[in-house]
Amino acid sequence: MLNVTMLNTLMIIAAVLIHHESLIRLSGWLGRIPHGYSGHFRLIIAVFCILIAHTIEVWLFASAFYFMHHTEGWGELAGNYSGEFLDTVYFSFTTFTTVGYGDIEPLGVLRYLTGLEGLTGLVLITWSASFLFVEMQRYWPTR
Repeated sequence: MLNVTMLNTLMIIAAVLIHHESLIRLSGWLGRIPHGYSGHFRLIIAVFCILIAHTIEVWLFASAFYFMHHTEGWGELAGNYSGEFLDTVYFSFTTFTTVGYGDIEPLGVLRYLTGLEGLTGLVLITWSASFLFVEMQRYWPTR
């Protein structure tokens, strides 16, 4: 159980640090875009960059799920799961976004990371929404 707790903790720390670093760098990049560009352009860039950050975080969790599924004693993914990495990425996306279609089911200790990914995804998506709100206030003209 200690190994599971350590892996889960490392995944959450890595995802939060990736997100933090992405938002810090993005904030700096947006400030360096020449003033001739509209606020809409800056926000479109921000949205795409945030989507890339979330995708990296999802793939990070997918790698952990894939490792756990293919290693004895870490649990498994069952249901509509072929064992391929892209199926694991799909499962991670539905978990991170808390959509949870239910066609792939976690079993064993792998379930703990599933719950933690859902909670982490919720917090990071909310963090992104807050960041975009602040950027909209900064770069969109008031009407």
